[in-house]
Amino acid sequence: MLHLRLITPAERTDDVVRLIETTVGTTHLVVLPGAARNPAGDVVLCDVAREAGDELLSELQGLGLDRSGSIAVENIDLSLSRRADRAEEDAPGESADAVLWEHLTDATHEESSLSVTYLAFITLATMIAACGVVLDNAILIVGAMAVGPEFGPLAGICTAAVQRMPRLALRSLLALLAGFAAAMAVTVGFSLFMDAVGLFTEEQLEGDRPQTGFVYAPDWFSFVVAVLAGAAGTLSLTSAKSGALVGVAISVTTVPAAANAAVALSYGDTEQTWGSTEQLLLNLLGIIVAGTLTLLAQKWFWARQRGRMHKAG
Repeated sequence: MLHLRLITPAERTDDVVRLIETTVGTTHLVVLPGAARNPAGDVVLCDVAREAGDELLSELQGLGLDRSGSIAVENIDLSLSRRADRAEEDAPGESADAVLWEHLTDATHEESSLSVTYLAFITLATMIAACGVVLDNAILIVGAMAVGPEFGPLAGICTAAVQRMPRLALRSLLALLAGFAAAMAVTVGFSLFMDAVGLFTEEQLEGDRPQTGFVYAPDWFSFVVAVLAGAAGTLSLTSAKSGALVGVAISVTTVPAAANAAVALSYGDTEQTWGSTEQLLLNLLGIIVAGTLTLLAQKWFWARQRGRMHKAG
């Protein structure tokens, strides 16, 4: 269930209440006349089943409430109410499958910001991965994958494509490209330093690496894994099952490929540099394609669910 706290201009309150009352899956409606001070107006509270939430939010925005008042949404972790149970039963579909597009847009907008924290995480992840590829240590590779924050901008690009939001697309693309460029540049310097102190050697990079050699050997299998991970990561975002993102993060070779390219570049190995870059671009493409198709499929599915509900009504 979702809990909505609305601030409505007094002249709009009746319309808002009528909308809530006629929306399938709503309950626990409370109206507090004149309770709001900034902005001035009435306060309306209600609970709505997650699967009915996106439609209600769209209708509230259609009334201009996001401009003249306020719409705040919170997840309800526990609700002991027969009315709430009945509202969830009446709403179409399953709550785990529901997509809140406004929430997704807001989340990806935040995660795709080119912030100092984002740059720090992707740089540290690439440096950890550099140690992993030189030492041929799979544990360091997995750790670097889990630390990398690049799925945020990738999800932003997918969301922007489906929602037709060019600003979000540009913002996400900038964060993705600038983030990897900065991380690889720093990692080149890091590799040169590690070589100078004797901790990295060219022999380690060029030697047999059964655990990490795959990061500069792109193939169709890598693309398939990236597509599957992109679909899984997108589903984890839209269904609020964020724990699955950890699994996605350690299944796709993005940060390790960037790290291997940077280390190879520091030694002048153009073959490994190009191979790693191809691996990186191939996996990024796979994630974006799969994420976009997943969101389009979810949008189509929920449009059909709404159509059936309205026909039944």
